[in-house]
Amino acid sequence: MTNRIIFGDNLPILQGLPASSVDCVYLDPPWATGKVQKRVYTRTERSEIGDRTGFQGERYQTEKIGASAFDDSLTGDAYLDFLRPRLIELHRILKPTGTLYFHGDWHAIHYVKVMLDGIFGREKYLGSVIWAYDFGARTKRRWPQKHNEILHYAKTEHYVHNYDEIDRIPYLAPALVGPEKAALGKSPTSVWWMTIVSPTGHEKLGYATQKPIKLLNRIVRASCPKGGVVLDPFAGSGTTGAAALLADRKFILIDSSDDALRVMSKRFEGCDVVFDGVPEHLFFELTQSVTS
Repeated sequence: MTNRIIFGDNLPILQGLPASSVDCVYLDPPWATGKVQKRVYTRTERSEIGDRTGFQGERYQTEKIGASAFDDSLTGDAYLDFLRPRLIELHRILKPTGTLYFHGDWHAIHYVKVMLDGIFGREKYLGSVIWAYDFGARTKRRWPQKHNEILHYAKTEHYVHNYDEIDRIPYLAPALVGPEKAALGKSPTSVWWMTIVSPTGHEKLGYATQKPIKLLNRIVRASCPKGGVVLDPFAGSGTTGAAALLADRKFILIDSSDDALRVMSKRFEGCDVVFDGVPEHLFFELTQSVTS
């Protein structure tokens, strides 16, 4: 199978994919925050006449290099009505050995779990991964929300879990387990402490909801066999596909955002990827950027 990036509404695209054809699904859809989410990306360089002061009084000039936005205004029943037919199709598309990861936060994850229980069956719920991070502003009015929840479902009891491919993590108290075990590390639990993508780091691609490659690498290696296919119907910056390439897996990425397609076209430039459904205005723009 050739790696594919498909532009368009994911529902009719999913309806056109064959049943039992992918090994793993990861989706990070809108989170029902009720807002249009916007991000502005800047570059800062040292300058004697800069607009801000940094460490030890050094002056820096800030330059806006881009912006992105996505509509996350759906809430309540409208949000669930949007998700339901897509989740039904994803269940159909999964192989009997496949699993699905649904990435969300506190806004609606509890409602989504009830829906997935109905589609997959409550007994197919394998538990939740808690992605915990420690970055950003802290409210003083309640406990700051510094984690996401990733629901994990299997299609059947014969699901893939590649334990030997999962990365290992350090012991919190290595002296208690001895040097040999400490050097080997331990397997992760359902709580994953991983930083977000640094706003100024080399991994940042300028996409509002980009997730760290380390997060997707663990998911893909654990739940997709080598040579298998992972599907992401809300692909965004394409991190699922990048993790699949690193792990010797294939991918299908779907998104309807012009910004997402621009980011992914640069991210996968030179890779064995086929783009489907690209509208004419974007096709011309992306072709010009590659040839210039």
